[in-house]
Amino acid sequence: MTKKTYIIENIDCANCAANIERKISALPEVEEATLTYATKQLRVAAEDPDLLLEKMTEIASAVEPGVVIRPKDRVSSYNISLHEPHHDHPEECSCENHAHEGCSCNGHEYHDSCCNGEHEHSNIPEQAQAVRRSSKSNRLTDENKKELMNIACGTVLLISAVVLKHFDFSVASVVFFVLSYIVLGKEIVMTAIRNLTHGQVFDENFLMSIATLGAFAIQEYAEGVGVMLFYRIGELFEDIAVERSRSQIMDAVDMRPDVVTRIAADGLHTIPAEEAAAGDIIQIKPGDRIPLDGTIIEGESRLDTSPVTGEPVPVTVACGDSVLSGCINSSGLLKIRVDKVLEESMVTKILDSVENAAANKPQIERFISRFARYYTPIVVLLAAGTAIIPSLITGNWSHWVYTALTFLVISCPCALVLSVPLAFFSGIGAGSKKGILFKGGVSLEAMNNIKTVVMDKTGTITKGNFILQQTVPEKGITSEELLTLCASAESTSTHPIAHSIVSAAKEKGLEITEPKSVEELAGHGVLAVLAQGKVICGNKKLMDQFHIKTPFNAPSYGTEVFVALDGIYIGRLMISDTIKDDARSAVSALQNLGIKTAMLTGDETDSANAVAGETGIEQVYARLLPQDKVTKLAQIRDENGAVMFIGDGINDAPVLAGADVGAAMGSGADAAIEAADVVFMTSSMEAIPESLHIARVSNRISKQNVVFALAVKILVMALGLFGFANMWMAVFADTGVTILCVLNSIRILYKK
Repeated sequence: MTKKTYIIENIDCANCAANIERKISALPEVEEATLTYATKQLRVAAEDPDLLLEKMTEIASAVEPGVVIRPKDRVSSYNISLHEPHHDHPEECSCENHAHEGCSCNGHEYHDSCCNGEHEHSNIPEQAQAVRRSSKSNRLTDENKKELMNIACGTVLLISAVVLKHFDFSVASVVFFVLSYIVLGKEIVMTAIRNLTHGQVFDENFLMSIATLGAFAIQEYAEGVGVMLFYRIGELFEDIAVERSRSQIMDAVDMRPDVVTRIAADGLHTIPAEEAAAGDIIQIKPGDRIPLDGTIIEGESRLDTSPVTGEPVPVTVACGDSVLSGCINSSGLLKIRVDKVLEESMVTKILDSVENAAANKPQIERFISRFARYYTPIVVLLAAGTAIIPSLITGNWSHWVYTALTFLVISCPCALVLSVPLAFFSGIGAGSKKGILFKGGVSLEAMNNIKTVVMDKTGTITKGNFILQQTVPEKGITSEELLTLCASAESTSTHPIAHSIVSAAKEKGLEITEPKSVEELAGHGVLAVLAQGKVICGNKKLMDQFHIKTPFNAPSYGTEVFVALDGIYIGRLMISDTIKDDARSAVSALQNLGIKTAMLTGDETDSANAVAGETGIEQVYARLLPQDKVTKLAQIRDENGAVMFIGDGINDAPVLAGADVGAAMGSGADAAIEAADVVFMTSSMEAIPESLHIARVSNRISKQNVVFALAVKILVMALGLFGFANMWMAVFADTGVTILCVLNSIRILYKK
């Protein structure tokens, strides 16, 4: 089974998008199809989706004429800009591999001798970005220029008709009403007729056509044209609002570079970002965004990591440090060795995560899609009943037909179908701006019901960097001598605790000698032979194994490393992980949200209790194996309700997958990140309550939109039955409500 993503163009109706998705999903060759209106992407799972492209396009065009489906590619805006006239080409210019003939640019490698010096390629990166910006703005203008002209012309004709009617030029006014209607409604009526030939009855074009033509039939010319006018205006504003909200979200997360500056033997070359290979050396100027994941080989600077992690504090980097694409170089000139190509870099992963998340639809969105299938036919049948039954009883056909026409205007479910997914999509976008990657609306929906947040200790609550906190020598030996002996014995070990001891000795400038022989006992410590004698470094169990007496000490946070020389205890070292600075405030924020906190760890009980006491975590479960964590998680869920687990290690993958919502720290293992529903790029604990807040707001706004849209529609229908509503109110209940719901959805992006 193959999964492939397609771009769907020229689709302007959320309800139509839902119909297209349903009909493509019904194809026998298709296992699953998801059309996301917010991103204009269609994801299809089939044996060979490309073989179905023509059939899918036919289905889409039948639902909404003019829709085009094309495979999604990874062409950057830079490559697109190559086809734009970013410089003037004289007739004799001969650009090989270009859109015109003759120039010896050889594919535009951006050198000074191009085209015999008759035009220049200055500042290509800025040009590429300018083209992208201008193309976006021009595209919006071009798409709506005809619409605005039609609306303006139709408005002038409508005003003329009203004026003529006022001065009792009845025949002339009717002519102008008809002309105005033709200008404003011709396209909608023709689309409705085309759709009818394809069996598409209950779409907004048909409903609006029947409603306005019905108004003409009962000689309500002004309202028929006026409703069509305000419908066109509403649709225009709706399209603009949706497109801008979509652009705001995607622009915020699409940090992919157009070009990079590659350093070669013959100088600097500006190349498309997708052509940069692993191992290439690229130059990053102050103020530029890091284009690709890599390692600094020359220079030092401070990086603004907030676009990727949401962390506002700049990070100092120097030679040898790894850097992520998307971060901004604040000060120094850097040379970076590319470690990952564009497709594998962080900027692409973030974009893919948001796009994929949008396709992962929550239950409320799926419910609304099913509801919309029945809502419109029911309202249309209600309209037909309202037009016929009361009229037969009362004989007042004009009044009841008019009431029925208002029902038809209200019957389109676009406000419902559009606003719910847009609310979740906005929540996903808001999270990505703060370094929180939600893997779908399902995750956001599930997080709304979380009762307990369960955390791993090392790497989640703590930084995962073991540091020597204290040296406690016995009488007759100094702290420096104790540390030197222990560091020498541990110098060949790869264990994090051993590394912390060796690092501490080096920082103090102590001389570390290579042991004559070393025996490492897994889970216990090391035995080493030095010039001073036989050194044993390890835990209490190792000391007991060699019958070495150690003093009793009160439990404390951290790991004790006992040291013995020639069978005699000479002191101990205290090693501990560092608790994250924001751990306590994050736990407090979770508790303020009414959420319980718990810790699952494989560490010793004393250490776990010490961390819990310092951070305020309520429940602690220590000395757990990976399978034990899964069992404890199930127990907590049974006691408290839905749980969210946060971890970072490979051993956390099973419990992440088993939680109602699994979250991984971005600094953690790939297996944990893959298994998680949410990824915290910043590895900050403050991101945990922030993610839950975003989830709650997204869910609350989606429900607000549903309640508001249905309430207004039901209210207007009720007022219509009692003779208090008109078609103007019906238009508001349709397009007006849709616009308000869209605006309500995107306010998530601006909430602090």
